[in-house]
Amino acid sequence: MSEIDSTVGKEIREICLRLLTRREHSYKELIEKLAVKGFGRFESQAIVDVLAEQGWQSDLRFAESYTRYRIKKGFGPIKISFELQQRGIENFDLDPTLLDVADDWDEVIESVYLKKYSDDKLLVKKEWLKRSRFLQQRGFSSERISVFFKRFNIQLNYS
Repeated sequence: MSEIDSTVGKEIREICLRLLTRREHSYKELIEKLAVKGFGRFESQAIVDVLAEQGWQSDLRFAESYTRYRIKKGFGPIKISFELQQRGIENFDLDPTLLDVADDWDEVIESVYLKKYSDDKLLVKKEWLKRSRFLQQRGFSSERISVFFKRFNIQLNYS
């Protein structure tokens, strides 16, 4: 009797399908959620492998969906890539998905910045650092932040 035909296999399949109908899940997420429910890794992997073959589970679909969601929430490429890695997705190219949501990362960083801060052009050092840290925590590189500040003529007030 195959894993999928066993009582445990059917239960694992039902749980996975219930989870996957709510939202996309990565392979790793499903295995971890099943482990928390007390199912063995071997049985879980066998069932999730079958679901992936049947098209119910897809790491690519999960990565695209997750990336789109996080970009809309105003997160940058560094943070999104890290979060995907935490969920078992390696080497996913964010840029094609970005084009579905925004024209480029500059548009995303501008939107995030203007949503939180006024468009003051001259900032004292403490405020400039605070705003830079905020953008870094959102997942934007120091280089991208510098380019953004230059483009919008946001400068330090040395007086």
